[in-house]
Amino acid sequence: NAAASQSQQLPASPASQSHSLTGEGNEEKDQQGRRGLSFKCLRSLQSKICEDDWRRPQGPDLEPGSQEPEEKKIALELLETEQAYVNRLHLLDQVFYTELMKEAKTGKTVPEEVVKMIFSNISSIYQFHAEFFLPELQKRMEDWNRNPRIGDVIQKLAPFLKMYGEYVKNFDKAVELITAWSEKSPPFQELIADIQVCANLTLQHHMLEPVQRIPRYELLLKDYVRKLPPQSPDRSDAEKALEMIFMVAKHSNAAIAEMERLQNLWVVYQRLGLEDDIVDPSNELIKEGPIQKISTRNNSTSEKYLFLFNNMLLYCVPKVIQVGAEFQVHLRIDVEGMKVRELKDTEFPHTFLVSGKKRSLELQPPVPLQPCLPLQAFQDAIDRKEKRSETFKTAVHGLETDTPALKTEELGLRAPQWVRDNLVTMCMRCKEPFNAITRRRHHCRACGYVVCARCSDYKAELQYDGNRPNRVCQECYIFLTGHTLLEDREGRHKGILEKGAAEVSNRSLLCSSLQLMDKNGKGGTRGWFVIPQDDPLVLYIYAAPQDVRAHTSIPLLGYQVRDVAQGESRHLFQLVQSRQVFTFMADTEELKRRWMRAMARSAAGITHEEEEEEEAGPCVEAE
Repeated sequence: NAAASQSQQLPASPASQSHSLTGEGNEEKDQQGRRGLSFKCLRSLQSKICEDDWRRPQGPDLEPGSQEPEEKKIALELLETEQAYVNRLHLLDQVFYTELMKEAKTGKTVPEEVVKMIFSNISSIYQFHAEFFLPELQKRMEDWNRNPRIGDVIQKLAPFLKMYGEYVKNFDKAVELITAWSEKSPPFQELIADIQVCANLTLQHHMLEPVQRIPRYELLLKDYVRKLPPQSPDRSDAEKALEMIFMVAKHSNAAIAEMERLQNLWVVYQRLGLEDDIVDPSNELIKEGPIQKISTRNNSTSEKYLFLFNNMLLYCVPKVIQVGAEFQVHLRIDVEGMKVRELKDTEFPHTFLVSGKKRSLELQPPVPLQPCLPLQAFQDAIDRKEKRSETFKTAVHGLETDTPALKTEELGLRAPQWVRDNLVTMCMRCKEPFNAITRRRHHCRACGYVVCARCSDYKAELQYDGNRPNRVCQECYIFLTGHTLLEDREGRHKGILEKGAAEVSNRSLLCSSLQLMDKNGKGGTRGWFVIPQDDPLVLYIYAAPQDVRAHTSIPLLGYQVRDVAQGESRHLFQLVQSRQVFTFMADTEELKRRWMRAMARSAAGITHEEEEEEEAGPCVEAE
C-alpha cells in the first residue's frame, strides 16, 4: 500500500540503538492493543526501524583500537547522528504528515489546516537536512584525509537553522492539537496509533527530536573545538560555527525546559484523574504537599493535600482506593481574588487563612515543614498573578489576633472566614451567652460571625454563592438589602465589659489563657485574660479569645501579687487585697512570671511599658 511504499524511501541508516527503541515499542504495542486499534498500515516500516541502528558505534574507516585523531572521531559522530536524525525527519514528514494529509483530504478525520498546524515547517527542516546538511557532511568526511575540517560547512549552513524557531514556538500548540483531535476524532487517533505501532515511539516523541537537535549540535561542536590541535586549520571556522549554533541553542534549550515542565504537569494531572476543567498546559505547578485542615465546627484537624498552581489552588483528599487517580479534588479556589494571612491561634500554631471568592480555609502546615514555607508559596503565587492582571491587591498583614472580618464593601462578594465555635461563648451581635437548648450557635454567611438564632433570622442574596439566599446576621442584612429594622442597636455606647477579646488582645500589655481557681484551690474556670494598653490598670477576663464581651473585670490598682509555691506541676500565683484573694494557674513557670510582673506594675499604677519589655509581644500562647 501507499504507506508501505513510503517505508522503502527511507534513507540508508546505520545500525542503531534498537535495544531502547524496541523496549519502548513493545510497551506502545501493549497500550495500542488495549485500545483495540488495528495494524492496517506501515508493517514494512516496523521491520525497517527495528533492524536499523540510529547511531554507529564506529565510523566506516575506524577499526577497534585505531589511533584516529580525536577530532575526527567527533566529526564522524556528528555525521552518524545526522544520518539518524534525517531518518526521524523522514518519518515525521514523509510518513506521519503525508498519511495524515491524505486522510484529511477525504474530509473524514481532521481538517487539512489542523494537520499543517501540527507539523508546522517540518517539511522545510527535513528538506534542508536531507538535501543539504547531510550531503555536505558526507562529502567532507569522505575527503577528510585531504581536507580535515567541518567548521566551514557548519558555519555556511548554520544561518538556515533559524528556521527551527518557528517549529519550536509551535511545538506546544502542536501537542495540544494532537491531544484534542485524538479525543475528538477516533479515525485520527486510530491512524496515529497504527503508525506509532510500526515506528516504536509515539508521534510526540518523534516531534521532540527537532527541538533537541540544536543543543546536540552545540555539545558536539564544543567537544570538537576542545579536541582540535592549537594550529588546526579548522579552529577559526569551528569557533565561529560554535558561536552561531550557541545563539540558536538558547531558544532550543528554553523549549526543552518547557517540555520538561509539560511532562511534569501531565504526571500531576494523572494523579488528579485528568479532570477536564483542570487539565491546562499553560498551568504551572508552584507547590504541592500535605496540609492540616482546621474544622470550624468541632475544632479538630484532618489531613488534606494541596496543589498550588499559578492560577488556582486545588484542595484534595487522598483516595482510599487509588484506581485511576491518587487524589480527589474537593475544592478549587482561583488565585485571582485569593487572599492569605497568618493567624494568631493559641491552639493551632502557624495557622493561616486562605480565602477565595467562594470559600475560605483555615490551614496548618504539618509539623515537619517550616511553617513559613506554605504561606510564602501562596503569597508568591498571588503576587505573580497580581503583576499580570493588576486587578486586585493582596491582603497579608502579618500576625493578627483581631476577628478576621471582611471589609464592608466585600460583604456578599467573597466567602468570609468563619469564626470557630469554640472561640466564642456568646452571640457576637447581641452578646447573650450560648446554651445547648434555647440559644444555639449559627454562622452568618456574609461576615462569618458566630451568632444566635434571633440575630441571624434573616435571608440575603450573596453574590459569591450565585445570588442564592443565605442566612445572615441583622447588620449584614441591613447592609446587603438596604432594609431598615425597628430594632436598631447601632450607636449604643459600649459598656466597660463590651470590649471584644480579639480587639483588646491585639493592643494589650499581656494576654494569654489562665485558670482562675476556686476558693479551695482544687478546681477553677479557664479563660482568656487581658490587660489592655488603653486600660492598663484593669484585668479583663473572657470565656474565650474571640468573645465580644468580658464576663469579669478586676481593677488591679492596690492589689499585691504573691507567688504560691506548688512544685513543678502547678504554677500558681495570687492577687491579694484585704480579704479579697484571686488565685491563678498558668501553663508554664515562665508565663506565670510574666503575669506576676505585669500585674505588679498595674497594681503599682505604672501605665507605661519599660524599654526592657520583652520583644516577643504581649500575647502569650499557651503551650
